[in-house]
This record gives sequence, structure tokens and C-alpha cells, in this order.
Amino acid sequence: MFLRALVVLLTFSVVLGAQAKLTVAQLKSLVTSSAQLQHPDKQVAAYLRKVVLTERLDEDTLTELQALRLGQKTREALNDLAEASRNLPPATPPVPKPAPPSIPPPPEAEQSKVIEEVRDYALNYTKRLPDFICSQVTRRYVDPTGLELWRQQDTVVEKLSFFEQKEKYEVVLVNNRPNRAFTHEQLGGATSSGEFGTMMKEIFEPETQARFTWERWARLRGRRMQVYNYRVSQARSKWEIDYQRQQRVVPAYSGLIFVDNVSHAVMRITLQAEGIPPSFPIQEASNMLDYDYQKISGADFVLPLRALMRMREGKYLVKNEAEFRLYRKFGAEASISFDTTPEPLSEDQTREEPVTK
Repeated sequence: MFLRALVVLLTFSVVLGAQAKLTVAQLKSLVTSSAQLQHPDKQVAAYLRKVVLTERLDEDTLTELQALRLGQKTREALNDLAEASRNLPPATPPVPKPAPPSIPPPPEAEQSKVIEEVRDYALNYTKRLPDFICSQVTRRYVDPTGLELWRQQDTVVEKLSFFEQKEKYEVVLVNNRPNRAFTHEQLGGATSSGEFGTMMKEIFEPETQARFTWERWARLRGRRMQVYNYRVSQARSKWEIDYQRQQRVVPAYSGLIFVDNVSHAVMRITLQAEGIPPSFPIQEASNMLDYDYQKISGADFVLPLRALMRMREGKYLVKNEAEFRLYRKFGAEASISFDTTPEPLSEDQTREEPVTK
């Protein structure tokens, strides 16, 4: 069971008293999402009354937004924003995405060979790793509006030990304060495990019968990647989503595998739950795990870099961003300083880059 997501209902009020500075692009995204999710007109308008635009809301954009299925109070709030911003500089036009270069995929025979090499890599991945310790920093966010207006719930720093191919978590800091009360399992909220090889192994196990097909070329952290999509049926799935330790579901899932074009190491895995029963509280669940080369005792190993987990319960959104830092060889002399929480990783380290020939 490579991933267990535990969700505890969290309740708090959305603070409407504070002003929110938004660009026109952010405003468009917010209003469009609100219209699609059919949020209450009064609630959306109340939020927009607290918005301060940093750019001009021009007539064309206003007309585009007014064409959506919006309530009267929301329309009036948008008109007021347009009037209040008329002396501001124009909105920065979006940068058009360049057309991807036409690079043919590898021949099918080569694709099949790569998949089999990756299968061997995945099934033996943890056996090739040394015993080590590292720091896992998890920033947990919630949004009860469904509008991607994230509020950070907490930051958890854990000492993660990998010994004899097993993971062990020790909660060290919660919001920069020493923890003496909670274990990893007692944290509440949304948690996950299985990043050190279990997820990858279960996708490639022969009994899982995952179907792999070519998707595209990509580039991560300066390296060219072969990207394959895959799907695992519900009957073969081992992904458990656990809701408050009271309800559990095992969904089908699909996703992408990013494979280093030279070493054939797995550098990214994504997965998206499919076919969750309508009666189950969680309607959407997804995960993305990035790997990168890390040095342990002077040798390079491909190890987790960052994990992103997202879930949705009605309009209530949950997001966990976990980063893995400070890898050390396991042993009596190994030590990690946990005095403060490190800054988040740069987006450049996980952003997919354009592919060039």
C-alpha cells in the first residue's frame, strides 16, 4: 500500500477583512473558477470588494468576465473594480507558449526496451540504496472556497530514516517549534508515505499489469526525458485513500512516468485517481513525485526531491508540498540540524522545461 492519504475535517472561517492584491490574470482565474463551481453570488462579491488590482481591468476583459454565469452582486463588484483601476497601467499580456519542436518518438522496439529496463530499475530501486537519514519538510495548505486561495495550515519538519529498505518518520518541528506530542501518524490532516520506491515499484510490478504508451519528450533539471503515460485498473490497484480512519477506497489510477533519456532512471511520477465512488467523501486525489541526484558519502543516488499531494472534498481543497533535504549516510555519526525550517525549493528545480533538438 504505497500511499495512504488521511484526511481530517478542518474548519475555519475565510477572513474577508484583509485586502488581496491581484493581477488581472489572477482575477480572471478566480472569477472563472467561481462561475464554474457556482459559488454563492454574495460570497464572491464580498471577496471581490476586498480585492485591490495592480493593473487596469480594461473594457474587453470586463466584457469577457461579464459573459460568464455570474450573479448580479458579482457583476457590480467587477464594474467597481474596473472603475477603480482605470488609471493603473495596462495588464501584462500573457506570454504565448512556443510551439513544441517536432521531435519524433523513439521506435516502438526501443520504447519497449526502455520500459523493461525501467521495470528492472523500479523493482530493484530500494535494494540499491544505502541506509540514510534526511530531513522531510512538509508545508500543508487548505482552501475551503475551491478557488485556489490557499492558506497555509502548518509546516512539519521530520527526520526520515531509511534503514534496511524501510522508512521511519520522527516529527521534529511543527511550525518551527520542537515537537514532543505527535508521531507521524498522529499529526492529523493529510499525510502520505511510500515516496522511497514503493510507489514506483507497485506501478511496475508485473501483477499490476499497468499499460504504458508513449506520451512526449520533456526536459527536467536540464536533462532530456522520455515521458510515458500509464494506467492501472481498479482490480490491480493498491493505492488506498483513507478518510478519517473510517472509510477507505482503492481507486484505479493513471499518470505519467518521466525517464532519463540516458540513464533510464525514473525522475518524475504523477498519478491521478480514477473512478472514486460518488458516495466517498474525497472526490479527487493526485500525487506528483520528483527525483534528483543526491550525494551520500561522495556517491550519487537518485532520491526523492519533492512530493506534491492534492485532494478535494466538495469545494474543500487540500495540498501538501513535501521536500527532502540534507541526505546523510545512516550511522551513529550522522546528524542533521533541525534548528529552523529551510526556505522552499525554487520552482526552477521542478518546472518542466522546453525541449530542444
